[in-house]
Amino acid sequence: MATHDHEHTHEHTHGTHGTHGTDGNGPVAGGAEFWDERYGESTRIWSGNPNALLVREAQDLTPGRALDLGCGEGADTVWLARRGWRVTATDISKVALGRAAEHAAEAGVGDLVDWQQHDFAQTFPEGEFDLVSACFLHSYGDFPRERILRRAAAAVAPGGTLLVVGHAGGPSWNPEALADIHFPTPHEVLAQLELPEGGWEVLTAAEHVQPMTDPEGRPGTRPDNALKIRRLA
Repeated sequence: MATHDHEHTHEHTHGTHGTHGTDGNGPVAGGAEFWDERYGESTRIWSGNPNALLVREAQDLTPGRALDLGCGEGADTVWLARRGWRVTATDISKVALGRAAEHAAEAGVGDLVDWQQHDFAQTFPEGEFDLVSACFLHSYGDFPRERILRRAAAAVAPGGTLLVVGHAGGPSWNPEALADIHFPTPHEVLAQLELPEGGWEVLTAAEHVQPMTDPEGRPGTRPDNALKIRRLA
């Protein structure tokens, strides 16, 4: 499923992936047409700021090759590129990718980014990466998140890092809004990855309370999870 409570505060992958489920009156919820229309509703959906947990967890990493899964309007991609990463930036929405490319060009880092359209339920970027970032990879419908994250782990080069950030619950102004949704804990995500024993090191597995603004512009918070692991071999 997708959540949009952060849209006035910072950018995330906004559930821009998934192919199944429909309301019977429009494009398939979670599909490319759905998200193209969603992005087309305004000139900017997200704040343009990178995810706070990406900044926290990646700021001390040595730049190399990065994969941004669900780049949206490109805030995380631009932040990484500005720090010297060569980024493969992916999203299901052509509208989002076009907007992200403009953002990167304006920031002077467009030549460091390879933009690719992918529906992760169907296709996945080729290659190995020193950092694979999957921030808020939630979506509508029958979205194979666990399988996609296992594919993300497989794309991490030896010595590289996988960062998985996800929601841990509803926002402070409406904590019961998503009470019927199970958001996996970092340790549940780790188990779902089905990693070989002894092949990875856990660097971060924690819940963080993130500041944000509510739809009326008032300050609030939301709990998010972060799992950061390093591939040893």
